[in-house]
Amino acid sequence: MTWKRKMRGGAMGFIGFMLSPLSWWNDLFVNVPLALVFAWLVRLFYKPAFEIAWVIGYWLTNVAGFVLMQKGAKRMLSTGAPEPKYSRRDFARDMAVSLLYTALIVVLIKFKIIQPISNYMPAK
Repeated sequence: MTWKRKMRGGAMGFIGFMLSPLSWWNDLFVNVPLALVFAWLVRLFYKPAFEIAWVIGYWLTNVAGFVLMQKGAKRMLSTGAPEPKYSRRDFARDMAVSLLYTALIVVLIKFKIIQPISNYMPAK
């Protein structure tokens, strides 16, 4: 049973690492596309919300990454005893780091480096 727990914890930690800002090289291939899809979906219902939806989507992927990474590591390293709870302090730290990375996304949107897909395709 121990190897199953370690495998699940390892998979959870790997997915968390890929979503977290610690894998900055993978942001372009994972977090940004996920945030973009989230923003496009929100835009279907309320067009002016694209920018804030992108920011929120990106932020959520980063927070989810930190949470999954920490939970996965705890599961891998546990000895079978009940896992300690994810504390408010852990959550606050993960939120702070994610907010710093979110500021970068806001700057990219404001300078129109990132924009809605329709802006990349001129109308005929």
